Amino acid sequence: MTGAKSESKTPLAKAVGTKVTTREIEEINGLIEAGIYLSVSDFIREAVRDKLRAIKVIKIQDIDYESAKREILGYYRSYNEAYDYEVANDLELDYELVCEITDELEREGRLGVTK
Repeated sequence: MTGAKSESKTPLAKAVGTKVTTREIEEINGLIEAGIYLSVSDFIREAVRDKLRAIKVIKIQDIDYESAKREILGYYRSYNEAYDYEVANDLELDYELVCEITDELEREGRLGVTK
């Protein structure tokens, strides 16, 4: 294929530079020597992936109070137990709204509290 351009569907990688402390590089090198990572680049790529997975942008639904209440009650029926922040994240609802509705459902006796 002379003169033909290669059409790759994989995204191109970009090189980025950063500075780390001597202590950090020593720790990274220790992990490499232990066989946990192949190289500093391997460690950094994995660290970036871990951080991106850990940071999740939460979208908040625009939903009326009664619909949110039904969704929250349904969520607790499905999962039996959950923290308010889990409900808020999974249903994409405002955390304070979830707390308010959860308190109301508890007062109404429609939701039990586990201690």
